[in-house]
Amino acid sequence: MDKNFVEEDLNIEEEKLDVSLRPYDLNEYIGQEKVKESLKVFIQAAKKRKESLEHVLIYGPPGLGKTTLANVIAHELNTNIRCTSGPAIERTGDLASILTNLSDNDILFIDEIHRLNRVIEEILYPAMEDFVLDLIIGKGPSAKTLRLDLPKFTLIGATTRIGAISSPMRDRFGLIHHLDFYTKDEIAEIISRSAKILKIKIDKEGIDEISSRSRGTPRIANRILKRVRDFAQVKKDGVISKDVSQEALKLLEIDNKGLDRIDRKLLKTMIEKFKGGPVGLNTLAASISEETETIEGVYEPYLIQIGFLERTARGRLATDFAYQHFKILEGPNRRLL
Repeated sequence: MDKNFVEEDLNIEEEKLDVSLRPYDLNEYIGQEKVKESLKVFIQAAKKRKESLEHVLIYGPPGLGKTTLANVIAHELNTNIRCTSGPAIERTGDLASILTNLSDNDILFIDEIHRLNRVIEEILYPAMEDFVLDLIIGKGPSAKTLRLDLPKFTLIGATTRIGAISSPMRDRFGLIHHLDFYTKDEIAEIISRSAKILKIKIDKEGIDEISSRSRGTPRIANRILKRVRDFAQVKKDGVISKDVSQEALKLLEIDNKGLDRIDRKLLKTMIEKFKGGPVGLNTLAASISEETETIEGVYEPYLIQIGFLERTARGRLATDFAYQHFKILEGPNRRLL
C-alpha cells in the first residue's frame, strides 16, 4: 500500500466521522482513569468557585485523545472552546485576534503547542499569568506599549513532544497530564462503542482481533474498524468476525503486533543494514526516506512500548524481541529461524 496506515491522512468525510465518534463528557471517555479522576476534582472546584480552570497541558503520542479530552473539558465546564494550532499562529496579530475574542471562562485549545515560535510564547506569558496582552505599536523611539485586559480564559495545550516546550512555558501550566497507550480491553470497549454508533455488525472475536492490532491507540482502532467494515461489506456478508478481520488486516498489511509496512521497514533496515544498531536517528530517517520528526513522534513510541526498539546515547537499537518477531537469529551468521 502506498500510504502507511498509522500516519494516513483523513479526508473531510473521515474527519466528520471521527468527530461523531468522540465522547462528550468524562463518563463517556474510555481509559486514562487517573487523568479523568484528577480532572473531575479540578473541574468541580473551578465550577464551585465560578472561576476559570487552571491552564492544562496534555502530552502523549498521536491519536490518544488529546483533542477529544480538550473538548470534553469544555463540555464539562459548559463553556465555549476555540481551537487552533501552534503553526497556525504566525504573527502577533493572529494571537491578539484570538485572545480578544474570548469570553470569561472560555477555553483556548492550541494543538502542537511545541511548534509556537518564541515571539508568540513571550506574548502568551502575561496572558496566561495576568490575563493581559502587551502589544508594541510603532517602531523605533516612537514605539509605544499598549496593555489590553483579557477575559479570564483557560489555555489547553496539546503536544507529542513535551521536551520541545520551553521551561518558562511549561511552568505556566497548572495542570500537566500525560496520556499513555490504552490497554487491549479499553481499546475493545472503544471499538464496541464505535461499532454501535456506526451501526456495524461485529462479534466479540472480531473486536478482539482488531483491538490486538490497534497499537493501543483509539484513532487507529477506529480507522481499522472502518476499513474492516468496508471489506466486510464488499467481500463478505457485512458481519465482522475474526476471520473477516484477519483477511482485511492482511490486506491492510497490519501484522499480529499492530506493525504496518513502515514499522517493519524501519526495524528490518536497522537489523539488515546496521546489524541492529546503534544507528543515529538522522541516518535511520535517510535510510527509509522518512522525516526524523515522524519517526520520533509516530513510530518510535509504540515500538519502544512493546520492547522492539531502544533509544540509547549512541543511537537506536533493535531488541531481541524485534529479531524474534522477524524470525531472525542474532550473531555474525544470522539466518531465518
